[in-house]
Amino acid sequence: MSNDYTEHMPWANDTPIPDPDAPAVEDHVVHLRGRWSDYVRLLRMRGERSRPRISYLDGVIEIMSPSIYHEGIKVLVARLIEVWCLERDVEFSGYGSWTIKKEEEEAGAEPDECYVIGDYVKSPKRPDLAIEVVWTGGGIGKLEIYRRLRVREVWFWERGRITPHTLRGRKYVPIAQSELLEGIDLKQLASFVSRQDRSTSSVIRAYRAALTRRRKKR
Repeated sequence: MSNDYTEHMPWANDTPIPDPDAPAVEDHVVHLRGRWSDYVRLLRMRGERSRPRISYLDGVIEIMSPSIYHEGIKVLVARLIEVWCLERDVEFSGYGSWTIKKEEEEAGAEPDECYVIGDYVKSPKRPDLAIEVVWTGGGIGKLEIYRRLRVREVWFWERGRITPHTLRGRKYVPIAQSELLEGIDLKQLASFVSRQDRSTSSVIRAYRAALTRRRKKR
């Protein structure tokens, strides 16, 4: 790091930064104090890579290098959402770990996965749906970040369950089922995500077959 960089970020010389290429069972999470300019500088240093993921809230910077299990879960959640949308003819656009941020709100995040639901929008301002995998506890307040960024719905996967929250006015409220993807069975989806002893492709096929069986029974 340059001298100019370390002068503005005094913790840069002695705080370990997660190695994005190091395999790990647990997520590697570091919290730092810094200004908005420090957060933006870290994003620029990382460049176009999807890891580590960097979040910001009120002067706290979170740098997280997700474990292989974290990544496996988020991929499965995303692929199954997409299968459900295709089965139901729901239009969607996926944006992965899109960096969404607002300086005036002192908030920025990179969800595990995110989507704009509905007809294609060339330059969306924010996702409609953000997905967060909670694998290692003690993270920054993601729900507060998304509240400030005005993301319509946020799903948290944690310990085999998916919990959706929807934005009502200026606050999130927990809901039993998604309002954005009306009719999706999150309990069923989570049960397929839990099949970590099988290949991604086999889980996708099994989930698609389950959706087909349910549709035929109606």
